[in-house]
Parts: sequence; structure tokens; C-alpha cells
Amino acid sequence: MPNESPSTELEQSLAQSLVPLRLACLDRDGSPHVLSLWYLWDEGGIWCATAPNAWVVERLRADPRCGFEIAGDLPPYRGIRGTGRAELIPDRGEAVLGTLVDRYLGGREGKFARWLLERSRDEMAIRITPARTSTWDYTRRMG
Repeated sequence: MPNESPSTELEQSLAQSLVPLRLACLDRDGSPHVLSLWYLWDEGGIWCATAPNAWVVERLRADPRCGFEIAGDLPPYRGIRGTGRAELIPDRGEAVLGTLVDRYLGGREGKFARWLLERSRDEMAIRITPARTSTWDYTRRMG
């Protein structure tokens, strides 16, 4: 059943899940395009970071409407999906990327973490404000 905003239980799930967010936005010809990004839930929104010249930045700048899904690929199947609007925030990109590196890589010491952080000064933050969400949880059904 659709919710107007995520519940506390859902917010906790979003904060703990380490699967990437699948983000859908519109291509130049109006067709939907889906890509995966690391995310975090904070301040009532979904935050991601990417290079400022990334395709997704261009497309969200042209049309901030988007769809998203956060769900694992393995049973038991559960997750959240929804629609919202994306806001591009260049001055938060470096901080968001640092938090994402800590969250997904467990720290900043590894080679990949260092590589990401070396270019973080130019990172673009994306804040998705959910407008509609729906959740599903087949844990009991698949238990």
C-alpha cells in the first residue's frame, strides 16, 4: 500500500541496507533509464553522489522527476520503491561521498576508497525527496 512518507521502521531499514539504489530518470527522447548508485537516508531524503559531468546529472538537471527502488536481489524479497524529485547540490558532494565510502566500504583506507576520495572535491550530491513510496516484504511468505 502506498505511503506518503517512509515510516520509522522503513527509515531504519533504509539506513541499514547496503544494496545500491536503482534510480530511474528520463533520457533525452523521454524513455526511462535505470542506473545504480550508492545511497544513504538522511534528513528525510535519499542522498547519492556522482561526478558532476555524469549522464545522470545532466538528465536530472533537465528533468528532476525520478523513480527509485531499494531492494536486494536475494530472498526474502523486500524493499521500497517510489517517485520523487531530485535536487543537485554541488557543495555537499564531497561530504556525501565520504559518508557513502564509509557506509559501503567500511572505511577510507582501501585502494578503491582512496581513489574515490581523491576526486571527491568535484563530486555532485543528489538529494531525492520522495513524493510517493510503496513497500513490500515477502519475508513471512517465503520463510
